[in-house]
Amino acid sequence: MDSSAETKKPLPITVHKPTAYNFDLGLLLASDPNPLVLTCRENLEDDLAATARDGAQALLNQLLSTCPIASTPNGVLLSLPAIETPLPREKPLPPPKAQTTWERFAAKKGIKPKTAEERKKLVYDEATGEWVPKWGYKGKNKEGEGDWIVEVDEKKERERKEGTEQRGDARRERKEKIKRNERMQRANERKGRKNGQR
Repeated sequence: MDSSAETKKPLPITVHKPTAYNFDLGLLLASDPNPLVLTCRENLEDDLAATARDGAQALLNQLLSTCPIASTPNGVLLSLPAIETPLPREKPLPPPKAQTTWERFAAKKGIKPKTAEERKKLVYDEATGEWVPKWGYKGKNKEGEGDWIVEVDEKKERERKEGTEQRGDARRERKEKIKRNERMQRANERKGRKNGQR
């Protein structure tokens, strides 16, 4: 065993300073108003370590002597008081967000956001007696796309493009609706950027 370890004395648990520390226990902060005492350049690291150790020891003494300590099944808990030192923000407050085209339109028309019930992803299918997704894989929006027999609509038959079948109409209409919505969304974004809203 090292002989220097045997002769090393434990450091004192009390810290004496000419001016007392200022504490903010909510932030685990101990401020030392005393000037930093350095013995010489060679011992700079030792002096800084000793000063830091004194500050940590003073903070622990203050915590153990002033904060309530409770024994719980999870262990011993020490309750910290409320924070007293106001901390400045690192960055300035973000500017208020400009309303999007949709938000302006919704406010003008009085359209309210959907409730949690309306946002649910499942709907009850009367035909099968099961809860199914509103959209996506096996979604309610694809109802009728896989039917092997469909009713003929004479008006649609007259307007039908050459080379298309009635069987894929529902899917084609859904896909066209998606593309139309995407075009409108891009146009709204361009208009919003042009007006300086985004």
